[in-house]
Amino acid sequence: MQTNPNINLTMLCDFYELTMANGYFCSGMQDKITYFDLFFRKVPDEGGFAIAAGLEQAIEYIQNLHFGEDDIAYLRSRGIFSEDFLNYLRTFRFTGDIWAVPEGTPIFPKEPILTVRAPAIEAQLVETFLLLTLNHQSLIATKANRVCRAAKGRVVLEFGSRRAQGSDAAILGARAAYIGGCAGTACTLTDQVYGVPAGGTMAHSWVQMFPSQYEAFRTYCEIYPDNPTLLVDTYNTLQSGIPDAIRAFNEVLKPRGLTRCGIRLDSGDMTYLTKKARQMLDDAGWQSCTISCSNALDEYLIRDLLLQGAQIDQFGVGERLITARSEPVFGGVYKLVAMEGDDGKVIPKIKVSENVGKITNPHFKKLYRFFGADNGKAIADYLCVYDETVDDTKDLEIFDPDATWKRKTVYNFQAKELMVPIFKNGELVYRLPSLPEIKAYCQQQIDTLWDEVKRFDNPHTYYVDLSQKLWQIKYDLLREKTF
Repeated sequence: MQTNPNINLTMLCDFYELTMANGYFCSGMQDKITYFDLFFRKVPDEGGFAIAAGLEQAIEYIQNLHFGEDDIAYLRSRGIFSEDFLNYLRTFRFTGDIWAVPEGTPIFPKEPILTVRAPAIEAQLVETFLLLTLNHQSLIATKANRVCRAAKGRVVLEFGSRRAQGSDAAILGARAAYIGGCAGTACTLTDQVYGVPAGGTMAHSWVQMFPSQYEAFRTYCEIYPDNPTLLVDTYNTLQSGIPDAIRAFNEVLKPRGLTRCGIRLDSGDMTYLTKKARQMLDDAGWQSCTISCSNALDEYLIRDLLLQGAQIDQFGVGERLITARSEPVFGGVYKLVAMEGDDGKVIPKIKVSENVGKITNPHFKKLYRFFGADNGKAIADYLCVYDETVDDTKDLEIFDPDATWKRKTVYNFQAKELMVPIFKNGELVYRLPSLPEIKAYCQQQIDTLWDEVKRFDNPHTYYVDLSQKLWQIKYDLLREKTF
């Protein structure tokens, strides 16, 4: 999604990607084939898993990579780029290969979400945009799923546009929230562009505009008689808000034989007020009237409200979802993992750090997920070298990537390769699923996770282990680089 058509997103890159690209060109390395992995190190909110999102926007970006004359003129004005490099940029496009996990897939730390195989300049220049789009949407999809799981099957709507950090964050955040489980959004443009159902009723200003609250409610019901939702806390929720709503329902909807309606609360003690509201509505014969709540909600507040017996049918969740306020950064990184020699042989590369968590898993890899053959539940994820295959008819020994002594055996499992081809030689080879397909796939995949992995607090650790071959390559490289 590009809100300003005059901006070329190819230029949305860190400046050092351009200085490195110029350096590669001047060093004769522009055609050197490289492999980069995009992965993350930590699940937000100390959760058990994250959700991949943003691939569709990454694809759109890759397909539109180019430098215009205005871009080249700007780069020339900086006075540090060679003229031959600037001429090279005139015909620049992506010619490499990309593999990725489909949107909606549960993902775990240290496994590749996306892998790029491309000439050095191409692979380097796409880093920033790939990170920002996958980081942002994966963050919001993950947060939305936590909120939706806390709601225990009740409807959750994304209400955060006015609190989002920019227009793209609002539009694409609502898209990601839908993937994560939200039923709809308040953002009209996300509906227009992506088909996420948009909805909304009234603000406090509607009530204030009329001589009385009752007139505001009655007028709204007359204009929108099919399932009107009235905001009942502008003045006094229990003394006037709900009674005026019931009166409007009785005088406008009941004579027409209409029974679908709702009220919304945006302030106050939600547990107390919704219990009282439910009783008042039921006593008045409006058992069909739903109760919606909003106002700075998140998964923990929703969980507590329901534990306290709050009578809520639908949640509108805004700022704490669209900004992922509790942990607003998804720490995806983009690292070189291999290069090809002149003979085409893949040469593994590793980044070493005194911080063990920052040591990378080298090489061009495959990513498998193992499912129990008897119950379909996810057991573990498995990284191996690109030329290895998994025989799931035999027991398999797998190795902890961070410890030389930890290993275990998996048995009675079915293996599924998670990463699928997206681009081949610069051409899109992937069928983009519809957004409803992505949302349904996401829910189906989350259902394969054990409940222990889905706990909010102290979730069970889901392991991403290495093949023996990859484990040995990693530790041989570590010894080579550190001794």
